[in-house]
Amino acid sequence: MKKLHKHLIVAAALVAAFAAALGAFLLFSPDDRDAGGVNVQPAAEALPVRDSSHRLTEPEKSELTIVEFLDFECEACGAMYPVVEKLREEYGDRVTFVARYFPMPGHRNAEPAARAAEAAARQGKFEEMYTKLFTTQKEWGESQDWKESVFRGYAEQLGLDMDQFDADLADPETAGRVQADQRDGLGLGVQGTPAFFVDGTMFQTPGSYEAFKAVIDNRLSD
Repeated sequence: MKKLHKHLIVAAALVAAFAAALGAFLLFSPDDRDAGGVNVQPAAEALPVRDSSHRLTEPEKSELTIVEFLDFECEACGAMYPVVEKLREEYGDRVTFVARYFPMPGHRNAEPAARAAEAAARQGKFEEMYTKLFTTQKEWGESQDWKESVFRGYAEQLGLDMDQFDADLADPETAGRVQADQRDGLGLGVQGTPAFFVDGTMFQTPGSYEAFKAVIDNRLSD
């Protein structure tokens, strides 16, 4: 029965990956790129995680790697944030959790928020900005006004060097870093957020902490 359960999980992951690959070109049509600020092509050799990817946990001996392609303005990502935080607390000494940018078309402030996180990362404060953006999402998300001034306020609260933060926020390399994550996501078949990969395999986002925990426990028991 346990073996059958594992096969069903793998099958579900493959179905999700196929559906994502089929829909990606529709989601990121040229019109969407113009409207939402997304103007990237899928990576030719896409990887779920790279050496430069932001790791939220770095266990001494990692038994599993979970990667999330996320959009800081996405309400579903916001809903999953406390779930991921609880899982990080429970499995952080065994599982590597990785956050990658995937700002979606139609979310006006998703890309600026990702750049703010990357600018904070250049001062060693990625996790702090990641946390700030998700815990305040309801204050700035779903707005048609630019919120870079709000993100600057968060940077000040985190004690960042503001001259450097402003320079990094405007640096084309910062935007390029965000786009590099998007290219990998598109190349892997990501069509929406949050999109999770477990040891390189995309799987359907669990609807609850208990469901996500079951996936992790199943993999760790292999």
